[in-house]
Amino acid sequence: ILTAYFLTYPVLRTLSLQLHSAVTGTYVSGTFSIVFVNCPNEQIARDLTRAILDKKLATSVNILPKASSLYLWNGEIEEATEILLLIKTKTSRVHMLSSYIRAVHPFEIPEVFSIPMDRGDVHYLKWLEEGMRED
Repeated sequence: ILTAYFLTYPVLRTLSLQLHSAVTGTYVSGTFSIVFVNCPNEQIARDLTRAILDKKLATSVNILPKASSLYLWNGEIEEATEILLLIKTKTSRVHMLSSYIRAVHPFEIPEVFSIPMDRGDVHYLKWLEEGMRED
């Protein structure tokens, strides 16, 4: 029952995962996530990336150029060239990051979704953690 309680409340789950990682020195799957966001052009992608890093909502962002996108919009098939962001962040910050992106993104409905990281290099994950620490 205690496990179900922790899994029901994301904040408690995140705190318990961090405590487990600190005590055991191991990475707990799902502590970090990769957030995917498409942007209409490179300038918006760079501006958004800088703001995300400035706000310490993530430590690292890859900007992948020229992804071809086809999607349904208002009943029509649309085609566009977009810039894909791969944002590496703590899973506990995904909600805050998503809210920020929705507030500033030029798309009416920006593509924002995340997947948890299953595994990763311990040194890289420690660097991610340190990059998001508040001063």
